[in-house]
Amino acid sequence: MALFRSGLRRASLLASAWLGLTLVAPIQAQTAAQLRDDAKTPGDVLTYGMGYNHQRFSPLKQINTGSIKNLVPVWNLSLDSSANASTQPLVHEGVMYITSHNATLAIDALSGRTKWKVPIELPADINGFLCCGIHSRGPAMVDGVLYRTTIDAHVMAINPADGKTIWKSKAADYKLGYSMTHAPLVASGVLITGISGGEYGTRGFIKGWDLKTGKELWTRFTTAGPTEAGGDSWREKDLHLKGGAPTWITGSYDPDLDLVYWGTGNGGPWNAAFRGGDSLYVCSVLAIRPKTGEIAWFFQFSPGDPYDYDSVNELVLADIKVDGKPTKALIQANRNGFFYVLDRTNGKLLKANQFVKQVNWASGIDMKTGRPIDTEITKMARSTVEMKDHVDVFPSVFGAKNWQPMSFHPGTGLAYANTMNFGWKYKTVKPEYKQGAWYLGVDIGGWVEPKDGNRGYLSAIDPVTGKTKWEVATKVPFWSGVMSTAGNVVFTGAQTGEFLAYDATNGKKLWQFQTGSGITGLPITWEHKGKQYVTVTSGAATVYAALGADPNLPQMPAGSSVWTFALK
Repeated sequence: MALFRSGLRRASLLASAWLGLTLVAPIQAQTAAQLRDDAKTPGDVLTYGMGYNHQRFSPLKQINTGSIKNLVPVWNLSLDSSANASTQPLVHEGVMYITSHNATLAIDALSGRTKWKVPIELPADINGFLCCGIHSRGPAMVDGVLYRTTIDAHVMAINPADGKTIWKSKAADYKLGYSMTHAPLVASGVLITGISGGEYGTRGFIKGWDLKTGKELWTRFTTAGPTEAGGDSWREKDLHLKGGAPTWITGSYDPDLDLVYWGTGNGGPWNAAFRGGDSLYVCSVLAIRPKTGEIAWFFQFSPGDPYDYDSVNELVLADIKVDGKPTKALIQANRNGFFYVLDRTNGKLLKANQFVKQVNWASGIDMKTGRPIDTEITKMARSTVEMKDHVDVFPSVFGAKNWQPMSFHPGTGLAYANTMNFGWKYKTVKPEYKQGAWYLGVDIGGWVEPKDGNRGYLSAIDPVTGKTKWEVATKVPFWSGVMSTAGNVVFTGAQTGEFLAYDATNGKKLWQFQTGSGITGLPITWEHKGKQYVTVTSGAATVYAALGADPNLPQMPAGSSVWTFALK
C-alpha cells in the first residue's frame, strides 16, 4: 500500500508539473525537426555540439577574417562559482540556458541579465566521490522542456520558464563513484545519458529515459557480461562488473540512420594485464538504436587499453570523400594519437593515421583488423601485472587530445583540434579495489617533456590523411572546445584566460581578449535580428592544472562567468 501511495504521489507531482508548464511557460516548443536542423539554423543553439553531427561549425559569417578586429564584449555575467566552467550554453528565443554543477540559469541573451537561477541540491559529501572535475557540460532541450544531469548521478527535467523541476530520476549511486557531468542527448523521442566514474571500479552504461515521466526505458551496459557477445574478452567472469568503460561525453546522432554514436572510456582498473584480453567494450564507439539501446555495431579503438586512452571525446559526423568516394563518415581524433575515419553506416574502418608528433605505444593501425600494432612497450604493459620500472609512453595519460571537442569545417575540409605532445612515466602495479577510491593499478611516475617545450598545439588536420595543414604551438595546452564558422574564423580559449580567434585557412591569429580566468568552455555563435554574437564561458579548475605539473601554467584566478561578444 505504501508503494502504491508513493506511486500516486509521484504521478500527482508529475501531473502538476506538466500542468504548470502549459500554464506558465510562454516558450515555444522545440520540435524534433528543429533539433535535426540545429546546425543549419543560426538563430538558436539547441543541441550540444551545435548540431547532432557535433561539427561545431556555424554558417554565420558577419564576423569574419576582416571584421573580427571590431569584436568587443557586449556583456559578462558571473556564475558565482569557483568551479570549472567547461559548459556549452543553449540559446532559444532570445534566452540563454546554462548549467553549472550547482545551478541552472536562464539569461537574457542580449543583456546578460539573469531571468532565473535555481540551485541544485547536492549531498554534503559529494566532493569525496568525484574523480576528475566538478562541472556540468550543458543541458538539452525539446518540446518546451530543459533537461540536465547532476554530479550526484541524477537526471532532471526543468521548466524553462521558471526553472522549476518537473521530474528527477536517479541513474546510479554516487557513493560507488558514479557521477554525471555531460549534457543529455534527445534522439528519436528518447532522452539518452551516459555516466562518469571509470577510475572507481564502476561499470559503465548508457540509459534511455522517457521524456515526460523520467521513467527508465532501457540500460545498455558498456562492459560485456559472461553471457553476452564479448563476455569472453575478460580474464575472469566477474571483472566486467568493475570494468570501467564510462560514457562521460555526449554522443552524436544521425536521424537518417536513426543511430546514436557514443564513445566509451578506460578499462577498470587501468592495468590491462590484470583485466586480460580486449575487455569489451572499453575505448570503443557503440552505434546504438535510440529506442531500445540495441548495439547495431561497434568499433574498439584501443583493445584492452593499458593507458587510459578514453574514446569518449566527440564523434563527428561528416559527409566527406574517402579515396574519391562520397562517404557517410564518423571521424575522431582519438586520445591514443590516431585519427580515425569510419563508415558510420556499418562501422568499417576506412582510415587511421597518426596526427600528433610522438606516438610510441603503437607503430600504426592494422587496416585489415583495425587493431593497433603494439610496440615492445605495449606488449610488456599488456602482459605484466607488476612492472619493475617505469617506461616512457607517448602520448601521456592526458592523451594526444583530451575531451575538449574539435570542430569540422565543411568548406575547408579540415578538423580543428586542440592537441597535445608530451608523455608520461608509466608502471603497472597490482590493483586493489576499495569502494570510493581510485582503482588504477598503474603508477604515474611523472611527465616526459617534448623537446621543443610545447606541450600543446591548435592543429588544422586533414581527417583522411591525419596530416596537419597548420598548427599553433603553445607551451600550455588549450583546454577549451573549438568552433569554426563560414567567416573562416576558428575560435578557442586558453588556460591562461585568452579567448582567441584564428584564420581557418592559415592559422594566423586574428584577435584575442583576456577573460580573467582560464577558459575550458565551449564557444557558440548565434544571431538575433541580423546581428551575430559569440558566447563562451570562462573559469578554469581542471584536472590538467591539478595534476599536470606544468611550470608554464600560472596560478589563474578562480571564478566562472559568461562572456558574449559582437561587432561594435
